[in-house]
Amino acid sequence: MSWTDENLPETIQIFLAYLDVEKGYSKATLSSYALDLAQWENFLKTRNKSNEQPDQINRVDIHAFLAELHRQRLAKSSIARKLSSLRSFFRFLLKKKYTQQNPCQGLKNPKQDKPQPKTLNVDQALSLMQAVIDPTPKGLRDLALAELLYGSGLRISEALGLDLEDIDLRQKIIRVRGKGGKERLAPITDAGRDRVKAYLEQRSAFNPHPQEQALFLGLRGRRLQRREANRILARLSKLAGLPQEISPHTLRHSFATHLLQSGADLRSVQELLGHSRISTTQRYTHLNMETVMRIYDQAHPRAREED
Repeated sequence: MSWTDENLPETIQIFLAYLDVEKGYSKATLSSYALDLAQWENFLKTRNKSNEQPDQINRVDIHAFLAELHRQRLAKSSIARKLSSLRSFFRFLLKKKYTQQNPCQGLKNPKQDKPQPKTLNVDQALSLMQAVIDPTPKGLRDLALAELLYGSGLRISEALGLDLEDIDLRQKIIRVRGKGGKERLAPITDAGRDRVKAYLEQRSAFNPHPQEQALFLGLRGRRLQRREANRILARLSKLAGLPQEISPHTLRHSFATHLLQSGADLRSVQELLGHSRISTTQRYTHLNMETVMRIYDQAHPRAREED
């Protein structure tokens, strides 16, 4: 629909002209507003109302319009956009004194559906962990990082925040500092232990600064940064022949998914992930580290794999 459509009510035409002249909106944006407001006008006609008399419009009309959009199974993001168009329209009418009320005042956008994080299947995850690389210090570091993200379910911030003293390879345990500074213990797979050990033997090749205690180092001898970690996973993904690049969260989500698919208890997986809501369940279920480790060993695809 053209935003200059003369069939639109005058109030809408004035509003669109304002967006064009004073706001400098693009033609595509103006057409989007025109389409939303034309749909709104057509809906009002079914209720014997019009934007020509904006003072007759109330919040009940807005709610009825949103309900109709829901009934049409419109995406929540599209509904939110249309509501945003109405908000802007009525704010303009109120400012220019075309109306004495704003029926959109206080209305919230519909809660958006959160997209499910991408997940690797077990074969893809193992292919990534076994990506063929040169046994250089950099290559050993990259595989060690990937092992901790998938094998231990760490957030990327947790993995990059690890210090040398946080790793206990003999007991296969990591001390992790999670969100809000909360600490937890996370297990390391046999493969993860071996990868980290191999990397540690070559860590000095990064020429770490004298006081640098970070486990994972960048090329300048300082703590590895998130941007480089993302590039590392992109390289490994390509080497493993995966159809798409992966993010650190892909590995963390795969960790949880594979444990649950193998029969791990949801509470145990929350404990292993350091999920912020686990504190709300501890009143009903208490899992000590021995129990969590036993479930982890039974369920994780890499838990007892020899590298």
